[in-house]
Amino acid sequence: MARSPFANGEPRPELDRVHAAAARFSDDGARLLVTRSASVVSVYSCGGGGGGGGGGFSEIRAFEIPSLLTAALSPRGAFLQTFQKSTSPQDKNVVIWSVESGSPVYQQFQKNMSKTTWPSVQFSSDESVACRMATNEIQFFDPKDFAKGIIYRLRIPGVTAIELSKSPGSHVAAYIAEAKGVPASVQIFSCGKDLQSQPVARRSFFRCSSVQFHWNNGTTGLLAVAQSDVDKSNQSYYGETKLNYLTTDGSHEGLVPLKKEGPVHDVQWSLSGLEFAVVYGFMPARATVYDRKCNPLFELGQGPYNTIRWNPKGRFICLAGFGNLPGDMAFWDYSGKKLLGTTKAECSVTSEWSPDGRYFMTATTAPRLQVDNGIKIFHHDGSLYFKKMFAKLYQADWKPEAPERFGDIAELTKSVNAIKIDEGKKQLKIRNPRKHQDRLLRVLSQNLPHIAHLMQRILLQFKKTFRGLAPSEEMSKNALRNKKRREKQKEKKAAEAGS
Repeated sequence: MARSPFANGEPRPELDRVHAAAARFSDDGARLLVTRSASVVSVYSCGGGGGGGGGGFSEIRAFEIPSLLTAALSPRGAFLQTFQKSTSPQDKNVVIWSVESGSPVYQQFQKNMSKTTWPSVQFSSDESVACRMATNEIQFFDPKDFAKGIIYRLRIPGVTAIELSKSPGSHVAAYIAEAKGVPASVQIFSCGKDLQSQPVARRSFFRCSSVQFHWNNGTTGLLAVAQSDVDKSNQSYYGETKLNYLTTDGSHEGLVPLKKEGPVHDVQWSLSGLEFAVVYGFMPARATVYDRKCNPLFELGQGPYNTIRWNPKGRFICLAGFGNLPGDMAFWDYSGKKLLGTTKAECSVTSEWSPDGRYFMTATTAPRLQVDNGIKIFHHDGSLYFKKMFAKLYQADWKPEAPERFGDIAELTKSVNAIKIDEGKKQLKIRNPRKHQDRLLRVLSQNLPHIAHLMQRILLQFKKTFRGLAPSEEMSKNALRNKKRREKQKEKKAAEAGS
């Protein structure tokens, strides 16, 4: 556990080493869940998290849970959800615990678990809405009082997967599998009890075995990647994928107009929720940015890519080819519509931008790969910033933080460029101080970890300015005038003494 940028080129540990099988931050970064063994999990406070920063890590509570299979924290870390082995339906093996009190607040039996059904109970980002999928229905709870039990049910016959929108938690998406000649469908429902009689949006299709949901920030749009195990055209061994787009106001229910045939490799919304980027098509794959009306806005080109990562500030995009691809990466400035740089990170298993949007980390981890384990951290333009290898590395994650905590790189650059050195008077000036002073102070306060880089630039400007000045240039007019006056006074005194 360490912060970036690293002092002296090495990370500074902020949490003592503990034996762990897995670790995961809450979505806001306020708490950390550590699975220590098959029967013990611990929840740590992350020193304010989600925007507080600092304060270190401290254990809040340890839970002893026999036959534990998996665990998860709610978005703000108020609840711990666990899934245990069960021998009979009488064993309530899904338990939601209050982290503060350590007591169970809800218990339910669930026969099995998969990636599409875990966590069993889903929460909105502010933990004001909670729901779970059951047979032919979605059940809703009041997170403020789980003792109420199920507060209302939404009947959806044949539902096999759901996704609650996160910010806000106003809608839920449901996937109903194909059955008896009836096509599969994705439907969006309002989470309000009085508004659930009919879906607000619906999209039907045949040849679909599973769906991946992607809600935007603001809960106005949903991207649904429909996957079929078999490609009837026999062009892809991995089956067929289609990208569907639905809006909660019902204005759009259809396919995203992709410009190349082939699979949908990856899709991601920008922070604003106004644009999304897609990597698609047979190799070399194509990458395009669309607006929320599915109009193409910008082409990111073609290449051996299957991964796209939009930085949390919404300005930079990393386009990469990981997995069975050679690791090519292209870094784009979306605001300036220009390519910043290209590089490679071979054998990367995971990749993600830092919360401030300035660094991009790739990691080679076990058990996926047993050799060359390690992390690489790149600047936003693709230049390598930090690299560290491990004998065995199992996981590497950034601690989540709110992007609003950090200033923008462009704003920081403008503030630095506003600083000017007066060569004659050896003074540091800020051009147009009323315009730049507030910005400079605000940006510096938001970017304390990066002040060292800023000060280095200022010192370099000083050195470049004064290193080559001749002695006469260093003297001001007043200094020259005073020197001449003193010399005349000395000559006058010498003349008087001689007479």
